[in-house]
Amino acid sequence: MSKRPPLKALEAFDAFGRLGSVAEAADELGVTPGAVSQQLRKAEEALSLRLTERRGNALLLTSWGRIYHAEIRPAFEQLRQAQQKLDRLKSGGGIVISCLPSLAGKWLAPRLADWQMSHRDANVRLVGKGAEPMERVEGYDFRISYGDHIRKYDHFVELFTDWVVPVCSPDFLRDHPVATPNEILDHSLLGIEWDRNHRAAPTWSDWARHIGAEPRPHRGEMAFSLSSLAIDAAINGRGFVLAQISMVEDDLETGRLVSPFDLRMQLSQPYFLAWDRSALSKPFAGELRSWLIAISKSQRSLSMGPDVEDRSGPQAQRSLMHETWPL
Repeated sequence: MSKRPPLKALEAFDAFGRLGSVAEAADELGVTPGAVSQQLRKAEEALSLRLTERRGNALLLTSWGRIYHAEIRPAFEQLRQAQQKLDRLKSGGGIVISCLPSLAGKWLAPRLADWQMSHRDANVRLVGKGAEPMERVEGYDFRISYGDHIRKYDHFVELFTDWVVPVCSPDFLRDHPVATPNEILDHSLLGIEWDRNHRAAPTWSDWARHIGAEPRPHRGEMAFSLSSLAIDAAINGRGFVLAQISMVEDDLETGRLVSPFDLRMQLSQPYFLAWDRSALSKPFAGELRSWLIAISKSQRSLSMGPDVEDRSGPQAQRSLMHETWPL
């Protein structure tokens, strides 16, 4: 049984068979015509067959050469198509970020627009998705999610742990004034019920215990499956909501929401960023990852507030990054 020719010899033979010219095959492969001729000879030696023959000044395939080329050409065509697909995804497909819906709309989207203004050649697509990918960042370059679930990915980094604070619209507070934090619990309360794949969102009973008050019976409470919906309801004057600082910063600054008492409670778990390793070969992907980590560091301090000790010193920072290869 004849030996299989080396891959380089097969590649040169395929190029010659398609293009019909040693010079054109050399140009496509980025080598010299002499190198192509040498690889053609290696293929013939391995197969113990004449694959080419000279007729006048032209080098042509023999009948054996035509049969062999017809058999190997589909495989090389499939390899070229695979390479072209990867090249398209790397250069023209843009960067796809999957993020929990409320965090995407209330926190990431406004900041991402600012980043893209300074990276005008970058193509970024933000997808709000609640369900977690099964085993990896399927179909996405980056995934931002909450809790330990994301630790199953090979490449991830902890971003920030958020805090919640009671907020409402200025009009609602005017119509329902509160003199003490406990009195908030006597008014219309908006609840948030996260997907069961994540730990439960902080409840008003949790906050009551946090401030040393007695939890109230759940009467007249309206619950939402998305934090963003509950925040929008509060903006529209429907009651108080325990809102994450990261999601209401802009609303507090513009006055759409107010916090009568800045009594914050920390979430039980942090947000994480995971990524597919191949994503970092895309243009701007490495810069985008560094930027996401940087704004998360700022968000960590903003969410804690000035009266909370920042425990994220150098030793803590070292524990935030989980990698299987150097950054």
